Amino acid sequence: MTDHRTPPPPGPDLWATIDALHEWLDHSRPIEGREGVLLRILKLTEEVGEVSQAVIGATGQNPRKGITHSWEDVQAELCDVVITALVALRTLTPEAREVLAGHLERVARRSTVSSAQADVPRQSL
Repeated sequence: MTDHRTPPPPGPDLWATIDALHEWLDHSRPIEGREGVLLRILKLTEEVGEVSQAVIGATGQNPRKGITHSWEDVQAELCDVVITALVALRTLTPEAREVLAGHLERVARRSTVSSAQADVPRQSL
């Protein structure tokens, strides 16, 4: 039997979407200049707070409120953090893609080296 379902359309291109969001925010930014850039970066704090709120809500840690969120809410809030961070990075540099790729490579290399070193038995002194 042949599967005749149509494959899902590809998701939006990450960096094209980040560029579009950056452009849209720049056109509707009420505060310009350095202060506007700093406020865009501070938006991350708000988004991280929403992750915390969702985790607390998903685990029912507030006895007064009980369970108010799902783990899907936590996932969505984490996505908001990532998007906000990428837009903030794009605000600082038009080479955001290259900056992130280079940094990710350094982190991966450092993590790989750390993992490899952890596997090597240490000699006793």
